[in-house]
Amino acid sequence: MANIMQPQACKIMDIKKESQHEYTFKVKTDIRPKHGQFFQLSLPKIGEAPISVSSFGDGWLDFTIRSVGKVTDEIFEKQPGDELFLRGAYGNGWPIDQFKGKHMVIITGGTGLAPVRSMLRFFTENPDYVESVNLICGFKNEAGIVFRQELESWRQSFSTLYTLDNEKIEGWHKGFVTEFVSQVPFSEFGDNYEVVLVGPPPMMKFTGIECGKNGVPDEKIWLSFERRMSCAVGKCGHCRIDEVYVCLDGPVFNYTQAKYLVD
Repeated sequence: MANIMQPQACKIMDIKKESQHEYTFKVKTDIRPKHGQFFQLSLPKIGEAPISVSSFGDGWLDFTIRSVGKVTDEIFEKQPGDELFLRGAYGNGWPIDQFKGKHMVIITGGTGLAPVRSMLRFFTENPDYVESVNLICGFKNEAGIVFRQELESWRQSFSTLYTLDNEKIEGWHKGFVTEFVSQVPFSEFGDNYEVVLVGPPPMMKFTGIECGKNGVPDEKIWLSFERRMSCAVGKCGHCRIDEVYVCLDGPVFNYTQAKYLVD
């Protein structure tokens, strides 16, 4: 029987600077996850951190990482050719089969764009899979913008609205993503749509509330709680919220349950 806690060494193929504090690491591996799943990335004698897959293909995975602590700081010292240790994939991903043929509304805050990036790329590569995509992405400021080239290319494929919390630059709005939920044409979708929210807990909490104000039923909203992961296999209890183990039952949750889990 395979040891679900045993990491495997994987070579770093490429490192791309996304923003002031975020880098994307392309890692060589034959593991092929589902959209929205996460891995535990580790370094011997340092520790491990849960990171969502931001994209994947044949023989590789992308992890977009923000330097926020001991483990990620050490990962940022690595170079192409060095090794990272991975275990996973873990968790339930986005219910992409349920999204087929629907109008998709995807709202992200900051690096919350990373857990939906592979799904967005799937939608661009399979343009008939969903009816449409309305994409709202918010960042704190220009220095925090990630995936700049893809954000621009998505303007051609999706209905996009990009915003910065406290800056105004050309082609971008100023304000929080919650301020722009009302611009989504939910009434035109009938009952044929789904909403995905990913970002910091306050962003997800208040965006979920705002969606409700605009008539979106709870069962049409999906959230990801990847930030709460620790052991990833339900043993340590760090991700437990009441009776829910986020690593086993999530990290993707329907809002009917997720609204009681948001901090």
